[in-house]
This record gives sequence, C-alpha cells and structure tokens, in this order.
Amino acid sequence: MPVKVSVVVPVYNPGPYIEDCVASMLRQSLPRDEYEVIFVDDGSSDETPARLDALAAEHPHIHVIHQEPSGWSGKPRNVGIAASKGEFVMFVDNDDFLGDEALERMYNYGVENEADLIIGKMAGKGRPVPVELFRRNHPRATVENAPLMSSLTPHKMLRRSFLDDIGLRFPEGRRRLEDHVFVAEAYLRASNISVLSDYVCYYHLKREDASNAGFQRFDPVGYFANLREALDVVERYTEPGAKRDRMFHRWLNNEMTERLRGKRFLKLPDDYRRELFDEIHKVIAERMGPSVFALLGPAQRVVAELAAAGRYEDVLAVAEWEASIAPSTAMDSVVWDGGALKIDFSAEYSADGAPKTYPADTAVTPPDGPAADAADAVTRLELGTAARFGKANVDLVVRERETHAQFFQPVKITRETVPVEGRPDRVRLVVRATATVDPANAASGAPLPSGLWDAFVRLTIGGWTREHRLFPASKEPFPAMPFPGVVGGRRVLPYWTVKDNFALDVDMASKRLGFDAFKPADFTVAGDRLRAVLPFHVAGDVKASIRLTGPKPAAEVLEVPATLSPAEGGGAVLDAPLPVRSLQEGNWRLALSLLADVTEPRFFTLPLLVRNSPEGLKVAKPAVKKKPAATPEPAPKAKPSAARRLARKLPLPVRRALVRALGRGKPARQEGK
Repeated sequence: MPVKVSVVVPVYNPGPYIEDCVASMLRQSLPRDEYEVIFVDDGSSDETPARLDALAAEHPHIHVIHQEPSGWSGKPRNVGIAASKGEFVMFVDNDDFLGDEALERMYNYGVENEADLIIGKMAGKGRPVPVELFRRNHPRATVENAPLMSSLTPHKMLRRSFLDDIGLRFPEGRRRLEDHVFVAEAYLRASNISVLSDYVCYYHLKREDASNAGFQRFDPVGYFANLREALDVVERYTEPGAKRDRMFHRWLNNEMTERLRGKRFLKLPDDYRRELFDEIHKVIAERMGPSVFALLGPAQRVVAELAAAGRYEDVLAVAEWEASIAPSTAMDSVVWDGGALKIDFSAEYSADGAPKTYPADTAVTPPDGPAADAADAVTRLELGTAARFGKANVDLVVRERETHAQFFQPVKITRETVPVEGRPDRVRLVVRATATVDPANAASGAPLPSGLWDAFVRLTIGGWTREHRLFPASKEPFPAMPFPGVVGGRRVLPYWTVKDNFALDVDMASKRLGFDAFKPADFTVAGDRLRAVLPFHVAGDVKASIRLTGPKPAAEVLEVPATLSPAEGGGAVLDAPLPVRSLQEGNWRLALSLLADVTEPRFFTLPLLVRNSPEGLKVAKPAVKKKPAATPEPAPKAKPSAARRLARKLPLPVRRALVRALGRGKPARQEGK
C-alpha cells in the first residue's frame, strides 16, 4: 500500500513531553500501512533516543533517524523530508499532538481539493493559535481571501512533489523564524491551499516548564535579521501592491507593534526593551510604508508611526496608558429556545475598571504624520476607535476546558453609542448580542463533544481584539439558569463556575443534575404507568429508559422504555410503562437514563424505589439504615518534646552518652524489690 502521509517530528530533549505526541501517532484513524512517522533526533542527551528506538522496534510504521545536534528545527525537518515516502508530509513538534482523525481528514480534504498545502484547525493550550482562520472551511484559500498570514508555524501538511518541484526546504542552523520563511514561500507558490476548520487536527501545547523554544527570550538583532529574510521572500514573489502590503501587515502588526504595546512591552527589562525597540524601529523605517500602515487598527497605527520616528519614550508612555484597557462582559439572560440556548449579553472595553469613554465627535481629522506626543497619540487612538465603531464585532466562542478545542457560535449584534452623564463630549461604545448555542451542531456543524465548555466573548473595537469570560450582568440576583437540557443527543447543563463564569457541562454532570432531590411525591403510578414532571428541558419527545433492580438475593434487573416530553409551564414529563406482571413483591430500586438512543446509555440511580405489595404499586423512599454507634477513638498520644525529637536523630552512642551526662533515663533498679 502506498504511503499517503509521512509525519516528520524533529526531536530534542523533550523528556516526558513527547508521550502525548507518541500516543497520538499510534491512535490515528488512517490505517498504519498508509502513513509513517519519522522522528528525527537532533542529538538528544536525555532518554528520548532509547525510547524512540524501542518504539520503532515495536511499530513498523515508525522510524527514527539520529543525527548530531544542529541547533534548531530546520535541519531535522529537512532530513525528515528527504527520508519520507508519503504523498504528503506533515510537520509536528515533539511536544504537541494530533487529533485522532487528523491525518485521514487532512489527507482526504487535500486530495478532494487538489491542494499543495493543507492547514488543519489548531487548539492552543497556553499557546496562541489562529482564531479567525478557523471560523469556517476554506477549500481554496489565498492570502487575499483568507487570513492565512495568521498561521506561519510549520504545523501543516504539504504535497511532497510540490516541495521537490520548487526546491522548498527550511533554512538550517541556529536561528529564528525559519518557519516564516518556509511558509511564506509555500503560500505564494502553491497551486491551491485548503483550510480544514470543522475538526481540531493539531494541539499546540505550552510545557509546564515553559521550555518550548518559542517561549525563550530572543536576541532582537538576530530575530529581526531573520524576519527580514521572510520579507525578502515576499518581495521576491510579489509585485508592489495590495497583496504584498497584506503580507507585510502581518509582520508589522504581530511581530513589531504588538511587542511594543501595553503590559507585554512594560514587563520587559528596560535595557532589553530599548534594544527591542531599536531593532523594530530599523525594520519599520527600512521596509514598511504608508500603504502598510493604513491596514493597521488605530491602536497599532499610532504605535507604528511613533516607532518609525524613533520615539521610544512616547511609545513607552502609550503602553503605560494602554495597560489599563481590558474587555468587560455582562450576561443578561440565558434561556432554552427549542433545542438551542439563547444567550443575551453585552461587551465593551474598560479603563482602570470603569467603562471606557471616547470622543462623541468623530468628524475631527488628525493631521498626517506621527502624533506630536503621547497625549496626542492617545487622542488619535480614541478618535480612530470611535470612528470605526461601525466595524466593531463580538463573538461567542465555546472552549473545552481540557483540550482547548474551540468553536464559534452564531451571534446577532447591535452597536450602541451610550451617552456619558455629565460629559456630552464623551460616549461609551457597547456591543449587544444574542448568541445561539445548539448542542446538536455547535462543533462546526457536529454535536458538541462531552466535556466542560467555557464561554468566551471575543470583542473587537478599533485596534483591540481581546477575549473575556462571560460574567453575569448582576450578582444580586444572578441571571437565572434554565433547566438542564436533554437536547441534540446530549445532556447539557448551563451553570456558573465558582468564579462566576458561564459554562456548559455536556454529558459530564451527575450530582449537579439534581437526581438526589427527587421525592416520592414527584412521581405517580396509575395502573401500569409511571409518570413524573422532571426539571429538564426537552424540545420534543426524547427516548429515555428506566432500570428496575429487584429485591435481593436475586436482584433481577429489568429495563423498560420511557419517554420525556415537554411539559406545560416548563420541565419534562416522564412516562414509562411498568412491567407489573414481571415485578415480584418487594422493593425495586429505580435508575433513569435520560438518553436511550446512544451507544452506551448512562443510568443515574434515583433515591427512590417502586414498592410492589398486595395493595399495589407505589413510589417510596428507601429505608435509611441506622449506622452503628461509633467506637470511641483512643486519646491521642502526647507528642514528644522538640528536644526529645532532636535527640532521636542522634547516633545511638551519642544518645547514651548524653543520657549518662544528664543523669536521665530509666530509674535505677532498687535492690530487694
């Protein structure tokens, strides 16, 4: 069988952090004779080489290449490309891992769209990953029609013949941004690029020891020399114009102005901060023109113009002002609407904990050129933000707490300019929204997987795009939570976390579903029917199941079908037939599965039983067994004194000598007694 995909993993002293990577390579849904994994050990000095050799000996589709240390990931990736036999090559870092179906889905999507390069959706745990790029699938993406430039890491799948035809390889040696140079050229020379966004293919992780290469402080001189190489690639394969400006904008925004803003800039040591600024100033002055500046948001533009003019002190002052800016959110209500949750909320930016205000008059046009000073820069920033409020946007993203897989939810928004009392010249900029979360298709059209899903609001106003958890508008009282839902083949519990953040529990909760609060009075038995109105939301009839466990010693188990139907006034009506003729006399314990049409129904034991007696059937509480009286615990022994504890640590001969010297120890034996 021809190899479809070769996975190339550069390896250098990952220690235990390689285990998730290895496990994901063994879990791939693609048949093992259709993919290979090539670990290129770049001179590791830990136990990893032996670990990989043992792995390769056990699994024929796994190969290991050992080489002398090269200093960075470029050469190991090139060695892996040379050794690969696959139609496509996929690059994975040794401390990251793949989704179980990643290779199969990315390969099929690439073949379907005749792509030279395929980007699979990423989830970042402690590491930033593209967000806007993965809002939807892009079968035919370009730098003009999709935010490809937000993804310049190497974690992609490329056609091997494409790499060979254009001679594309990674720059080698100890350096930075080798992936930017490689990916930028691939974007510009590929016949087609496809972005797969409906499945999380790649998990990008921050190590607990924060030793990932990308987290190490870099030498600004070397770093921006390497960045110039990426700019050179773009100039080599593009003409001056919109396409080149769009690509340059990415580096100006992400690698330069963002490093000079707010808390990120302020937390750096002063000497390093100054060196970083000087190198950024040089690149902007050399390579970035007005047409690139025009693509920046207001916050980024004022910083870029000051940096281009070499105004370090003003950049620092703007960063100090901007450090107090943060998003704030307020959830007003959440209700079930059919099978979906409707969430009403608002979002705006705050400054020092109070709502941020902006100029009410946006007709003022600032003069050309950089701001006169830091105060003028702030005025321009606020004015530009207010003038662009018509483009403000807000999104609701649900993110799984363990894996950080995330999905956009549909949102309808309105933008509101709110007057500031006593300040007719100032306004607040508030975005109000209604989000729809349908568990049946919330994961890019697929059902939301089981897990704990935190809600994040992503707010864009002017040059600020930041995330914030979804808080209640008021805590006195909190917005009421609706009943747990049995919708879309899932048990969905909306709830407030201990830190007052809105979240969804999907198929995980047990105690929080409230089964232990059920009482016999909630249930009725009429003939052979068991009925109850339960505190759950259903959009229509849902197939459930009742499990009856009979009295001991036989403890016979019977399962009967049940139905959950919408109840007038809220809740769900449980209706189930009882197999009267099969129930022997005695107590039958009750358990309920809210979803019967699933592979493995989960039953929840109820604090109730069905009692079958000559008088008929009734629902009752189990008898509470009295606990035997507890045996009194013996009084604790007195702890030895600190001096005695210290003496016990001394060698035995020393202790004996000490006892003799102090005249202490056991009383002398008395003669005659």
